[in-house]
Amino acid sequence: MTNKRRRTPRVSAGAHQTKGTSPKSSQGESGTLEARLQRVKLFLCDVDGILTDGSIFITADGEFKQFNILDGLGLRLLQNEGIKVGWISNRPSAVTERRANELKIDFLVQQKQGTKVAAVEDILRQTGLDFPAACFMGDDIVDLAVLRRVGLAIAVPGGIQETKNLAHHVTKAPGGRGAVREVVEMILKAQGKWNRLVQQYLA
Repeated sequence: MTNKRRRTPRVSAGAHQTKGTSPKSSQGESGTLEARLQRVKLFLCDVDGILTDGSIFITADGEFKQFNILDGLGLRLLQNEGIKVGWISNRPSAVTERRANELKIDFLVQQKQGTKVAAVEDILRQTGLDFPAACFMGDDIVDLAVLRRVGLAIAVPGGIQETKNLAHHVTKAPGGRGAVREVVEMILKAQGKWNRLVQQYLA
């Protein structure tokens, strides 16, 4: 397993269907989508099918993937606001590592063996956070156990039905086409940070 991370200060723990809405049932204010968005201090996601559309082009010279620029800037905005970002994939890829380096992603886990739950638990230990403070985006069967545990579970339209059943929100945008950015903006708006960021860029 390649676990690539950058050391950052510890953060104390602060802590459903529609396309663009919530498949999981909510119980009480703590279970509402808005409350879950407000608690997010760690953003985690799968790579293929979330940050990309799931396509992989393999040639004699290597493999190619397409990442979305809006997603990338969105992740940088999260980091600038103190929310750590991590990618967890069961398919090691040099292309994924290169993109993670470009964006200065805090945690990159690429593993052929081991569960994603164990990978997330390791990141939580490093950050001093717990599952309720984490958001995770996934689209396939290997993501189910993490989606079931985190405080904010997100699925995408192209994901298997079981991910949508577990999700607190299913994005309108597909994976690799702005789904990550959609969730980033939801988090920043719920935490009262988006309007200030917009004003900064208008200056």
